[in-house]
Amino acid sequence: MLQQPAFGRRLRKLRQARGLSQSALAGDGMSTGYLSRLESGARRPTDRAVTYLAQRLGLRPADLEETAGASLAHALSLVASARSDEALDTLREALAAESHEAPVLRWQALWQLARQRRVQGDHTGERAHLQELVRLGDEVGLSELRVRGLTRLARCLRSLGEIGAALDAAGTAHHLARQEALGVSDRIAVLLALVSVEAEAGRTPDARAHSDELLTLVEGRSDTLWAEAMWTAAAVRLRQGDHEFAQACFEQALKRYSGSEDLVLWVRLRLAAGRLYLQKPPPDPQAAERCVNAAEPALAFVGTPGLRQELTALRADLAFHTARYDEARLLLGELALEEPRMTYRDRVRLDMLRHRLRILRGDRGGIEGLRSLAEQAQADANIDLAADIWRVLAEALTGTGTGTGTGRSAASAAPQPAHSTPAPAEPDRRG
Repeated sequence: MLQQPAFGRRLRKLRQARGLSQSALAGDGMSTGYLSRLESGARRPTDRAVTYLAQRLGLRPADLEETAGASLAHALSLVASARSDEALDTLREALAAESHEAPVLRWQALWQLARQRRVQGDHTGERAHLQELVRLGDEVGLSELRVRGLTRLARCLRSLGEIGAALDAAGTAHHLARQEALGVSDRIAVLLALVSVEAEAGRTPDARAHSDELLTLVEGRSDTLWAEAMWTAAAVRLRQGDHEFAQACFEQALKRYSGSEDLVLWVRLRLAAGRLYLQKPPPDPQAAERCVNAAEPALAFVGTPGLRQELTALRADLAFHTARYDEARLLLGELALEEPRMTYRDRVRLDMLRHRLRILRGDRGGIEGLRSLAEQAQADANIDLAADIWRVLAEALTGTGTGTGTGRSAASAAPQPAHSTPAPAEPDRRG
């Protein structure tokens, strides 16, 4: 049974979700005035009007008869049973048409849609969903939903390079999780986010203390949270120069985590390990190559654009470390033709590699390019990344003998940030 004004609200939101004006939806078969009265709830629709409007919207007439909450619940069940593009499109439409009568259902829908954006590497789109999700979590007042939303938002903001905002979100989530004595899984997820952001912000002692707490919490596990914790702890120790511990963490994760829960994480662990082998002293390109070769076949099953770009970027780094500079330039050229689906940090690392290749060719613009990247990272509070770029710049100046030509030595090419060793970025849970 069609009821007003619920029908009118639903019709209006479905129209707006498709970006249609009233005249565009009305077309030649209905007056705009009649459609306006339907949307305002002043007129009850006839069967003929419902059939016509459903056709114009690409829906079934029954879709206009469902209540908002039932429609959203139905869409969520479709996503839960089969996370296909069609199911997610249905969920997106149901969310756009639903009123604010079911905030918990809306929270669940936004969580699923944010996850889709994350898997696609669209962190800007993910942030928009998560910001609304956090607002709904506060409205509902459930501590678990508030903490999970803030945790996911912190990781998304970190991926976008917005470290200050990420620290605020992660710190709030950590405080709430402790205050409300949430379960172990929620506390682990919060610490994963907090450690990653603290490390990016250059707060290495805090990151180390929280990563030790994290390892204690995951002791005895071998699931996805354990694998992410090992990755995160390895990245922190690597920043502190403890390459042996970092390598041991990665090797445990590679050996014990089967990937049955999250194949994307299984692949990304191998890509991160490959980066570690290139960064440790001395670099081990053969071990990095083995990681690449192990990860590549799995892309047939989980080959999202972002994951393929991560693999190509690692191949470019590997080519650079083995003096195959033309191959590195070719791979970077391939990436330049695609819409970037990587994190802020990974995109900066690609720019670093481009500038290093320019320096090898004698192009002094590469020096200014690295300096500009470092200054921007420092301005964005990405202290760890900025320190890494300054280090690379100093090494490049020393290696090419251009330091004296600029009137500045390699040692004075940059401000003196706290020393850090570059580390594979902590997991951003794209799977």
